[in-house]
Amino acid sequence: MRKQISLLKTVRSFLRKERGTQIVELAIALPLMLMLFGAVAEFGRFFYTYSALTNAVRGGARHACKWEKGASWTVPETARMVVYGDFSDTSKGPILPGLSTSNVVVDANGPSLNNIDSVTVRIVGYQYVPLFDLGQLTGIQSLSLKIPMNASATMHQLYNGPTAGS
Repeated sequence: MRKQISLLKTVRSFLRKERGTQIVELAIALPLMLMLFGAVAEFGRFFYTYSALTNAVRGGARHACKWEKGASWTVPETARMVVYGDFSDTSKGPILPGLSTSNVVVDANGPSLNNIDSVTVRIVGYQYVPLFDLGQLTGIQSLSLKIPMNASATMHQLYNGPTAGS
C-alpha cells in the first residue's frame, strides 16, 4: 500500500511540474506560424507580379497610342517598353523574371499604323513561379503552384490628326 501511495505522489508531482512545456508549445506553433508567414509572403509576391504586369501593359498601350505628327511606332518598340519599362534602354533587364518580348502581343486597330483608333497590348504565356513551389519541393508535379498569368490593356487614340477636308 505504501508503494502505491508513493507512486501516486510521484506521478502527481510530475504532472504539476511545467518544465519543458514551452518547448512543446513551440514545436506545435512554429510550423504553423512558418506556413502562415510563407503563405502571406507568397500572396504578396503574386499580387506584386499581377500589378507589375498590369502596369506594364498599360504603359505599353499608352506608348503605342501617343500621336505625334509624322511619328510612328513599331511593335518591337512597344514590346520592349512593356518588358523593360523603357523602349531604348534594355540594360536593366526585364521588370519581372522570365518575362520576354515574345510574351507581348500588340494589336493595332485602325486604317493604318500611322492612323490607329486603338491599341491592345497583351501579355500571354507568362508563368508565375512561386518561391515555395509544393510540386518542386515534393517532387510531385501535380502539386505545382506555377500559374499562367495574362494581362491586357486597350487604349483609344484621342486624336488621330487632321481629318480629310481640313
